[in-house]
Amino acid sequence: MRRFCWFLALLPLPVAAAGFERPIPAAQTETTEMWFALASLGLILSLGAVQWLIARR
Repeated sequence: MRRFCWFLALLPLPVAAAGFERPIPAAQTETTEMWFALASLGLILSLGAVQWLIARR
């Protein structure tokens, strides 16, 4: 049983994972910046609408 435990303890050693490589971020295109601006504007407008609805209450 002891040998079996040692075998199980040493089993993961050959299956070691590769080192982590950080991803290189890509530059934003004009299209993504436009969609981000539209999404930001939509978020601000929806927050304003919620504030207006709550204030009327």
